[in-house]
Amino acid sequence: MAILLTVEEQIARMRADLRMGVPILLSNGDSVWMAAAVETLHADRLKHLRGFSDSLELTITDWRAKTLATYASGGDLARLAVPADRDLAWLNAVANPVDDLQNPMKGPFMPICDGTAEPHRIALMICKWARLLPAAVVVEITKQQVSELPYLHCLTLDAIGPCLHKSSPLALVAAANVPLAVSNASKVHVFRPDDGGTEHYAIEIGSPKRDEPVLSRLHSACFTGDIIGSLKCDCGPQLNAAMQQIAAEGSGVLLYMNQEGRGIGLANKMRAYALQSQGFDTVEANHRLGFEDDERDFKLGAEILKSLGFNSVRLMTNNPNKVARMNDAGLEVAERIELKVGENPLNAHYLATKANKSGHLL
Repeated sequence: MAILLTVEEQIARMRADLRMGVPILLSNGDSVWMAAAVETLHADRLKHLRGFSDSLELTITDWRAKTLATYASGGDLARLAVPADRDLAWLNAVANPVDDLQNPMKGPFMPICDGTAEPHRIALMICKWARLLPAAVVVEITKQQVSELPYLHCLTLDAIGPCLHKSSPLALVAAANVPLAVSNASKVHVFRPDDGGTEHYAIEIGSPKRDEPVLSRLHSACFTGDIIGSLKCDCGPQLNAAMQQIAAEGSGVLLYMNQEGRGIGLANKMRAYALQSQGFDTVEANHRLGFEDDERDFKLGAEILKSLGFNSVRLMTNNPNKVARMNDAGLEVAERIELKVGENPLNAHYLATKANKSGHLL
């Protein structure tokens, strides 16, 4: 008896495949496209892709296209013909802005405007979910060629479409009492998404009442700030201050969401840091990499709190967008509590950018 995978399970397999450098297949019923992430593509596999067709396309987001001064033919993305004499180094140079200032002339580019851009859009989305640079090589192949690729995962565009903007449900998989420096009365809850993605945590301090707004902090993981004490951001001080404030009031919940680097992952965050050392601010660096200002999903925090029995929250944040997203997800933000800590000479520009470009109330 065959074991059938759900669409969500197949997407998760595709996400893992792209991270390993394995191509994926996308179909609209009549046509089939093979897509591979540029970041994990190697020379032998590029040669293999060229064996299917001479018409390879490189797809990048509109933000990356604007940086490269080329036309975003799909509105939110650009499709560029890959000339026969262009190698893997060229693909990486177009996808990764690390050497843009030293080598600004990547073109001339040949934008492609005909045909559907939906498989390219989905390939970029899965690259983002895999925490890879949003750039993919896409090639249309024949159904006969598909039959020769039994080990590659194939999904139809109609099946994957409804899942593109839907968060995977979270399930509580473990919980235990963990005494902390700020409070002995604390419990850690671990939530795992159904799609096998990264787990998120809720640290419950004391015994917060479920029928009252709970004091809470929605904190995105920051390895550099939370763990090694980076002075480039205010994340570590915010985490510590929130924990101390919850303990001082006697009860509350700190949500620790594994959405590093505003949702782009630690590797891309380091790429953004490298661009910041070239003179770009946080938002500009994200855009040059091909990402939005903020790729996080704040609704996940609301889902965790609701699953723990809370219906309203006193949210410690300087970010109005967090308040809006929590309310949108059905969790009432009864009060916003500012959390202004951690400013130093090395992150003053970073904080100014958060205020001026991301609307933080600082």
